[in-house]
Amino acid sequence: MRHRQATKHFNRTSKHRTAMRRNMAAALIQHGSIRTTEAKAKYLRRFVEKLITVAKKGTLHARRQILSRLQDRDIYTYDKKTEDYEVEEQTVVQKLFDVIAPRYADRPGGYTRIIHLAERRIGDAGKQVILQLIEDEPSRAGTGGDNKRSARAAKRIKAAEGIEEKPKKVPDGEEPDEEAPADTPEAVEENQTEETPAEEAPAEEAPAEEAPAEEAPAEEAPAEEAPAEEAPAEEEKDEN
Repeated sequence: MRHRQATKHFNRTSKHRTAMRRNMAAALIQHGSIRTTEAKAKYLRRFVEKLITVAKKGTLHARRQILSRLQDRDIYTYDKKTEDYEVEEQTVVQKLFDVIAPRYADRPGGYTRIIHLAERRIGDAGKQVILQLIEDEPSRAGTGGDNKRSARAAKRIKAAEGIEEKPKKVPDGEEPDEEAPADTPEAVEENQTEETPAEEAPAEEAPAEEAPAEEAPAEEAPAEEAPAEEAPAEEEKDEN
């Protein structure tokens, strides 16, 4: 009989289960997601989330608590150029404190998710899942459906984030002002560019002042009519 035995044994001894849990937790912290069975994922999820909660404190005591529960180890990455593994500067515990814990500083729990896969494990047909750390993304509640519940959830999210803005009331017969205020630098520059042609108007009227020079031939007209005045003198000679 189990008698308050909440822990799954996985057909392993206590030392084997502890080593398995540490290795899987280190792999999850290093890679961000692992593929395992559903039972192991649920067993590991509680352990990892408690580690992240303790690491969020960032104190020396918290670091000692993590080291007592999670065995620290180096992180190796595969380099394609050298075709060999290289050691990173951070260890697993350092990445937990420096990268993962600050990511969930404002999140009160729920740091992991379980994604169920359709493929079964070869051999015993065990159900497989992906256990991964949740990225720091805004909640998408209320955006998946069109029902009333999702609409109410979307309104609550907008109200909490302060995104919802009240539209301004416009009197009947008037259109909302979409232009920028006149005090802004852009509006002042536009006004200056519009006023410059008006200031250059006198320069365009300069040809009007030169009009008297063009009318000069009209003043010389009497000189051309002089022969007409001498006509009576010729008529007197004919009479004599």
